[in-house]
Amino acid sequence: MATRMASTPPTLAGYSYVRPLGSGGFADVFLYEQDMPRRVAAVKVLLADAVNREVLRTFNVEADISARLSAHPSIVTIYQASISADGRPYFAMEYCPDTMSARYKKAPLALADVLDTGVRIAGALETVHRAGLLHRDIKPSNVLINSLGAPVLADFGIAAAVIDEGDGETIAMSVPWSSPEVLQERVSGSVPSEIWSLGATLYTLLAGRSPFERADRGSNSRDQLTDRIIKARYTAVPVDGIPPIIDEIFATAMHRDPAKRFASMADFAERLRWAQYELGLHPTAFEAASAEWAAAAPVSFSDATARGPVITTVAPDSRRAERAARQQAMPRDRDDLPAARAKTRSPLVAGVIGALIGAAVLAAVGLGALHLTGVL
Repeated sequence: MATRMASTPPTLAGYSYVRPLGSGGFADVFLYEQDMPRRVAAVKVLLADAVNREVLRTFNVEADISARLSAHPSIVTIYQASISADGRPYFAMEYCPDTMSARYKKAPLALADVLDTGVRIAGALETVHRAGLLHRDIKPSNVLINSLGAPVLADFGIAAAVIDEGDGETIAMSVPWSSPEVLQERVSGSVPSEIWSLGATLYTLLAGRSPFERADRGSNSRDQLTDRIIKARYTAVPVDGIPPIIDEIFATAMHRDPAKRFASMADFAERLRWAQYELGLHPTAFEAASAEWAAAAPVSFSDATARGPVITTVAPDSRRAERAARQQAMPRDRDDLPAARAKTRSPLVAGVIGALIGAAVLAAVGLGALHLTGVL
């Protein structure tokens, strides 16, 4: 988090400001209470002086990706995205009162909790990958703890399409959890590099420090960490009683050769689930999006426009539009109102009406004849 003062919280319709939560490079996060439905929400607001085409594009993409993926139970939920009264883009999301980063710094997590978190976040990332996307900044501070105590993945600010490797693309540099190929700028992100980052994150939660840090803090400069990560000499988790299977899993996830890591997040999750089973723990359910969901329309990475309240429109080929067009084409009276239309009847209706009239006439004639002859 940056040390600058937070900006003024915006006035948002239907929300009441509570307190600031944090400040970043281009945005502030505030806690609000929503009036209807009644709930608290974390509101991320773009800084007014930071709005340019690229930052706005990134902000829109983060909101769109988060909203598309937030149906997954292990991805933070987005409630709304819009423009505040003072013109700042914002989105409201699920408020998570804690992070894995804050938790492991107090004390390393229990092995059972780390394995459960690993399976859940691997399912979230498998869903991200099936949608054709990458997260690109997996680390403990981006794994939040929701109000039910469950881990959820957050912060898609630098997410990108899997195939988007264009020149000048932003590269994540959260050094302790980045893979060798990312630090060497051979790729900006890939499925294997995300497997490395999740492995490094889980290692951190269990060990209380990242995999390539040393106990001597003077030996953990950025350059020193980068050099060790590039060499990728795995060191066992420095905690007594850790079963060998755990180090085997982490060593595979953080193998120097990307091709020798797990083939997918689903494979990674299954290995973690098997470890749970072998250790007598109840395996965590693996949840990932279906193929039908993944085939839905993808998020656009080129949309840098400022979007605000939605204006409802009618599709040009809808029946409502056809009726409106017919009404527009009708003759108008002097008050510019549609002239009354002459009512027309179908041939069948006209025939029935004519037959009824004829029958009535014949009946009347017959009654008159009977009266003249004295029968009536």
